[in-house]
Amino acid sequence: MTEITDAFMREMLGKSRPYSVVVLKKGPNYRADGDRSVIWEHGRRNFALRAAGQLAVVVPLASDTEMAGLGLFTTSLDDTRALMLGDPAIAAGWLTFEVYAGRSFPGDSLPG
Repeated sequence: MTEITDAFMREMLGKSRPYSVVVLKKGPNYRADGDRSVIWEHGRRNFALRAAGQLAVVVPLASDTEMAGLGLFTTSLDDTRALMLGDPAIAAGWLTFEVYAGRSFPGDSLPG
């Protein structure tokens, strides 16, 4: 394992930047079965937000809990809330969301 020094830690903490973290939950109109076109359009919108550089990471969750997914946005908290309110799955009540302030480091990425 690589040794991480205090100097490296301080350097990296100085490079961290803010992100908005979205937690998606299954909403009152969520249906696991049946017409999933709303979720398909939600996914299409996520790809568009990624292409625009506004959504850095998308994590759909496969679980039997109320949790549905996570998103890491490059936009401010207010802008992220506005983006989420325009989501078709939110508008249809399939999903609900919460937005939190977070931080991460340049170069962080998911393995390919």
